[in-house]
Amino acid sequence: MFKKEETISFLTELLSINSPSGYTKHAVDYVRETLEEVGYDTETTPKGNLIVSVAGQDTKRTRGLSAHIDTLGLMVRSINDDGTLSLTKIGGPLTPTLDGEYCDIITRDDKVFTGTILSKSPSIHVYKDAATKERDIDNLIVKLDERVSSKEDVKGLGIQNGDIIAYDPKVVVTDSGFVKSRFLDDKASVAILVSVLKALKTEDILPATNLKFIFSTYEEVGHGASWIPEDITELLAVDMGCIGLDLECTEFDASICAKDSSGPYDYGMTTDLINHAKRKELNYAVDIYPMYGSDASAALRAGANIKGALIGPGVASSHGMERTHTEAIRNTFELIMAYI
Repeated sequence: MFKKEETISFLTELLSINSPSGYTKHAVDYVRETLEEVGYDTETTPKGNLIVSVAGQDTKRTRGLSAHIDTLGLMVRSINDDGTLSLTKIGGPLTPTLDGEYCDIITRDDKVFTGTILSKSPSIHVYKDAATKERDIDNLIVKLDERVSSKEDVKGLGIQNGDIIAYDPKVVVTDSGFVKSRFLDDKASVAILVSVLKALKTEDILPATNLKFIFSTYEEVGHGASWIPEDITELLAVDMGCIGLDLECTEFDASICAKDSSGPYDYGMTTDLINHAKRKELNYAVDIYPMYGSDASAALRAGANIKGALIGPGVASSHGMERTHTEAIRNTFELIMAYI
């Protein structure tokens, strides 16, 4: 049922489309067009979230599944006198990993300029603190690939404060099945949900209940699925599983999160997911993520009267140079199919 090549092909294309929070239209359009080609009707909320409804056997119950299309990114905070750009974060990128990354600067009239994110002390031959200077957001700048040397030169290109800066995802899929890229959080899970929707359609599967798939657009800044349709009674956030410290999750597992920074997820729903994973003999892990939030926690904080749970493929080095494996993607797909 799981089509690995098709899922990874979709994921690779989606990863190549810039979509920092607030600038997700092109990525949403790609997801929408893919699903409409399969035969689904879609709707878009005023905020930009994409919703796909699927009829089920029990038409009195509606369960939601969410994954977020938006990613981390940067924005032009100000233009410096020397023609470089000062930055502000969109979401919580691990800023030391950004030093030396290539990026696109996207203007309000859709011009795209290229540049490089650099430390303010970028050369070991010039700056004594080149190796030791903090790589926080206040010590990083963008150097444009244009002949500019002043603020006026940069403004003359049409670049202004508030322009989006999207950095290179650097997508690589290895022969051994690893997927290396930025923004696997959460485009890997978007690809999984798209594959679930394709399987439901092509294999003529009728889910146990009505389903609403939500592809959200502001999760990285905290309010992706804060509003959900009122008929949803439980929401399964499909995000990423964390790896490290005392966590059991690996890059080959489906993660089931019992508790994150918002508190414990629904006990019964989480238990059911664990039992589904056991019954299907999937590789899975149950973990606690104290520095994490999801679309489900956003909906609960906004007052949604729902049950909530969180799962996702294991992703290493989150918010940095991330990596997962096709086995984690497959295990998560299988867990979702068992759930629905």
